[in-house]
Amino acid sequence: KAGNLVFISGQLPFEGETLTLPNKYVGKVPTEVSIQDAQLGARQCAINAIAHLKAFFSTLEHIRKFVKVNGYVNCGPTFIDHSKIMNGATDLLNEIFGESGLPSRIAIGVNSLPLGSVVEIDFVCEV
Repeated sequence: KAGNLVFISGQLPFEGETLTLPNKYVGKVPTEVSIQDAQLGARQCAINAIAHLKAFFSTLEHIRKFVKVNGYVNCGPTFIDHSKIMNGATDLLNEIFGESGLPSRIAIGVNSLPLGSVVEIDFVCEV
């Protein structure tokens, strides 16, 4: 936390202690992981970020706005639908927080991510 901003480090789509097995959230989009599964992975990243916020503040009432979301998509060089993957995260934020859950965002394609994850997302929130 810095002033009225909270920075949540890059979240992977962990469900519990590990990436889901069979591992629908490991690999490259669209050759190894479907766009739909990658969207679910992005949604899980947002769930994990919200869980960190709740653990830090013990409530979500302090969250005024999601300001910025940076998304990294593990994909091949010809993939162009990065924003579709990020919709999995930002749609959930909008469902839960309404207008306050509509951040500025960027979706970037990368060659690899930690643990082979299909997606990694970091968040900036105003409290």
